[in-house]
Amino acid sequence: MSVVVDASVVIKWFVPEAGSDAASRLLATQDRLAAPDLLFAEILSAIWKKVLRGQLTRAESQLLVRDIENIAVDTTPCRALATDAHAIALSTSRSVYDSMYLALALRLDTRVITADERFFHALQSFPDLAESIELLA
Repeated sequence: MSVVVDASVVIKWFVPEAGSDAASRLLATQDRLAAPDLLFAEILSAIWKKVLRGQLTRAESQLLVRDIENIAVDTTPCRALATDAHAIALSTSRSVYDSMYLALALRLDTRVITADERFFHALQSFPDLAESIELLA
């Protein structure tokens, strides 16, 4: 089975923070992990913000970036998800970025696992989509 993981989950594999243990358990499952290729830009942005906030040094961030290049997540080009993601964004008022993950989950007939509570809760008012997203336990 496949599950889609978003950047809020994947960053927890590399930077200890709330939810890191739950995120790491995903790596031990037999599930195939998938994401839009947007994942890498979002993770790099999160690392950059942590450097700006003094939570990581530049040297630590450079090591993380190298490690992230080797993550065990199958990626799908955003181009292939654009039409569906745009339609989801328009119907839910969520960003196209968030909608990319959801579009991939729908395409794979699976769910997005996210640590982004706002994303999760925003979709609960859309019964046809709510079952396609799961909050990281």
